[in-house]
Amino acid sequence: MKRQRNRGRAMLAAFAACAVMALPGQAYAAGPPAYAFDPDAKRVQGAELNAEASVLQPGAVYRSSIEPGQKLYYRVKLDSSTDSYVSAVAVPKSDGSVAYGDGITVSIRDLNDSRCSSNRNTFGSGGTPRPIAAYAYRTIGKGTSTTCREAGTYDVLVERESEDESSPEAWDLELRFVQEPGLRSGGPTETSAPKDWPSGTPAPPEAQAQKRTGGTGYYDATSLETGEWVDAIAPGQTRFYRVPVDWGQQIYASAALSNSPGDSSEFIGSALTLSLDNPAQGHVVDTSLSYSGKSATTALKPLPPVEYRNRYDFGSQVGAMRFAGWYYLSVTLSPKVAESYGKDPIALTMTVQVKNDAGASPYEGDPGIFAVTEKDKELAQSGDSAPKAAKSATMQVVAAGALGTGAVLVLGLGGWTLLARRRAAAAAGGPGGPGGPSPGHQQPPYGGPPQQGW
Repeated sequence: MKRQRNRGRAMLAAFAACAVMALPGQAYAAGPPAYAFDPDAKRVQGAELNAEASVLQPGAVYRSSIEPGQKLYYRVKLDSSTDSYVSAVAVPKSDGSVAYGDGITVSIRDLNDSRCSSNRNTFGSGGTPRPIAAYAYRTIGKGTSTTCREAGTYDVLVERESEDESSPEAWDLELRFVQEPGLRSGGPTETSAPKDWPSGTPAPPEAQAQKRTGGTGYYDATSLETGEWVDAIAPGQTRFYRVPVDWGQQIYASAALSNSPGDSSEFIGSALTLSLDNPAQGHVVDTSLSYSGKSATTALKPLPPVEYRNRYDFGSQVGAMRFAGWYYLSVTLSPKVAESYGKDPIALTMTVQVKNDAGASPYEGDPGIFAVTEKDKELAQSGDSAPKAAKSATMQVVAAGALGTGAVLVLGLGGWTLLARRRAAAAAGGPGGPGGPSPGHQQPPYGGPPQQGW
């Protein structure tokens, strides 16, 4: 029993330690927390010669790095029928500096160096180092060059642009290679993007604002649904959230920064940046707000409902709204805010609205990440991130196992007690009773305590 009590105390201590680590505000003690890379990401080295490039596998996540001005190659092997996407998230040092035009360009090219597609993303006017994402794709369909439809080996080129005054340190890279499911028979037949869509700002959500703490990367982004969500953000920090948006649905999002309690009214341009990325982590759109110590807000421009045919639009913002799934919101507060308003976190309110009923999936078979499941809706309602949900599921399995073990022990104890009673009854009226052998010769139940007199 003493050993069991000690084991129980150890488990309680471990849970208490985890609870302390999870307390709000702990991460601010040593500055903004680092970007949360996917722990399953594999290390891969980019190559300056395409013939030496490492091959990326579909469905996998990779970590790499890139120096100023570098052009690094990776490779993918594609068939002649599957739409494929490769994204790169550039993560500069949070204490470094970046210029307006600094950023990354991602492209997919055939071995004749014919470009299938490319997209570029920069840090913008705020000059704030923050994670930024860009993707490239090889799609089969309208607007695709003949060479890019062939099966074979393709190059993925990631290029970094940095001004001379920017910090020279390498940027970390998080790379993802995903493939889109094939269309079901009789799937979407439209070959042009919509020309217009609802663009008016919807009325604020009726539900009362609730607290949700954002994550530190795409991997641990906090799930949100329609509503107002209160958080806090420190200068130099980036918060990540994700919202399930199904086929035919339209997402609206805004961010409001609270006033500062101090007397300063220093003007800071592009103090906060709000960004939206799609399920393949392709950049959609961003916006920013200026800050002078008073409450300020900014909202994403109205985007079209999620439709397969959006991909046929020439504009990258409309084209990026091409599939259902988790859409990622990130919010970054400039480190310049600390110079005038201190290093303490400032209250942040995220307003999210998802409009319209969900439509049917155009895919045949398992849609993978390009879908909104019932589980996704539950996570958006509870606010769990993907790793938190996985941990919760693991704890449920452990708890079920513990309950099962406890039940076995209880049943075993009950069986031992019943056996003991039966033997006691037999001793009273049988060979161990009057006229039988003396009690000193009666054996106790196997594994039980000695009977009185032993």
